[in-house]
Amino acid sequence: MKNKLAPYAENMCESGIACLLTMVQGNVLALGLSHWIVATQTGLLAGAIVGTTVLAANLRRPWVVSLVLGGVTTVVDMTVHPATFGVSSLREAAITGVGSFVLSLGVAGVLRRLGRREAAPLSPASQTPADQTK
Repeated sequence: MKNKLAPYAENMCESGIACLLTMVQGNVLALGLSHWIVATQTGLLAGAIVGTTVLAANLRRPWVVSLVLGGVTTVVDMTVHPATFGVSSLREAAITGVGSFVLSLGVAGVLRRLGRREAAPLSPASQTPADQTK
């Protein structure tokens, strides 16, 4: 069950954080309740769509998942809170989508490296005699 919910939670957080930071243009001191509400809506909706897509399509490559998350976040961001009419709304949504794509790639890379570190140590029983003398 935990492995089934992990893509949802991860994608929701990545999309929501990207939306939150884009709305305030990186100035975290300007965050207000309305920003948190909009970012939560964007994160929940984009994360649910992408999490379901990842499970249904059995996507395993991190860059594909990140690309899908970026595209879905762009569309959801335009839908949840259109900034203005025209190009400005599309620009902000595209920046949010790129932000979620980059954030997703970064998180995937960190998780992959942490997974390798956990798997690296060998138990004494599985080491060769040459390894045990080191």
